[in-house]
Amino acid sequence: MQPQASKPHFPILDGLRGVAAILVVIFHLFEAVFPVPKDLPLHHGYLAVDFFFLLSGFVVGYAYDDRWGKMSIKQFFKIRLVRLHPLVVLGVVIGLIAFLLDPYTAKEFNAVFVLKIIGAVVLGMFILPAPDIRGWNETHPLNGPTWSLLQEYIANILYALFGRKLSNTALWIVVIISAIALTATAVWRGDVGTGWAYDTFWIAFVRMLFPFSAGLLLFRSGKRIQLPLAFLLCSIALTLLFALPTFSWNGWYEAAVIIFVFPVIVAAGAGGKLGGAWEKVCKFCGDISYPIYILHYPFIYVYTAWVYVEKPKQSEIIPVAAGLFVLFIVLAYAALKLFDEPVRNWLRKRLLQK
Repeated sequence: MQPQASKPHFPILDGLRGVAAILVVIFHLFEAVFPVPKDLPLHHGYLAVDFFFLLSGFVVGYAYDDRWGKMSIKQFFKIRLVRLHPLVVLGVVIGLIAFLLDPYTAKEFNAVFVLKIIGAVVLGMFILPAPDIRGWNETHPLNGPTWSLLQEYIANILYALFGRKLSNTALWIVVIISAIALTATAVWRGDVGTGWAYDTFWIAFVRMLFPFSAGLLLFRSGKRIQLPLAFLLCSIALTLLFALPTFSWNGWYEAAVIIFVFPVIVAAGAGGKLGGAWEKVCKFCGDISYPIYILHYPFIYVYTAWVYVEKPKQSEIIPVAAGLFVLFIVLAYAALKLFDEPVRNWLRKRLLQK
């Protein structure tokens, strides 16, 4: 199959994906220093993941809904693997190196532990839940954020098998039922900031199903909002939504943000116009969005362990956190240009062209 020429992107949505990725990185840098959630400056930073899922539903619908007459399910899966998986593999490799070299995390290299590490590497390469090797009860212990990529893969499988065939009426039913499940879960827990651990693994699916389905429905509905300075205003909105304090009705708040506010932001991003320097900013943010999200967390493990073990002063933490933030941006761009794009180009020639 000769791949179809890529469609024009929504540059503002690319930019907003980058803004959300940067905010979640900042959230993780804060998280090590503020272990009590109510003290954390970006209290709701994990909502970036739910925003990613909604964006993904919108973009997948845009990119593939009109291609099914010329594309098989197998070809769709190949396209998505080529797009997503190279950085998954790189993230596991970086995660393994960071874990082995981490001087602050205790490790006992007996036979069982070595087998767990091997299992974490092998299963991590296939984006599957792996044995816990650091005591955090994580499903993906070498690179925590990979839990959300597993849900992204599940969303793509559901879309290819069922979602692409659903009428808008049926999709509305899925959206409404999944919104009720999301709200009930958020209110029961008081937040949605989980899904990465074995004891809350089921919540990951709940967090994915509504926003991905809603994003797909939003695309098919054709709803767009014309908003001046859409990128700037939507970026400010995301920052404020993530930074608001926790409340006694926190679960209701987070569910409302995901169900009602995020679709409005995506509709405004899809309907907005760009030009000049803003277009370059959005392109850069979009370029680094996936690599910075999927590659930063192995370093967060070491940074967090350092904070917990050494108990450094704030004056020592600030330059380290700032340096890591710069490193993450440089690493993301370098990984994109030196690894991700070359590997994807090679895979396209091998897997997507006859």
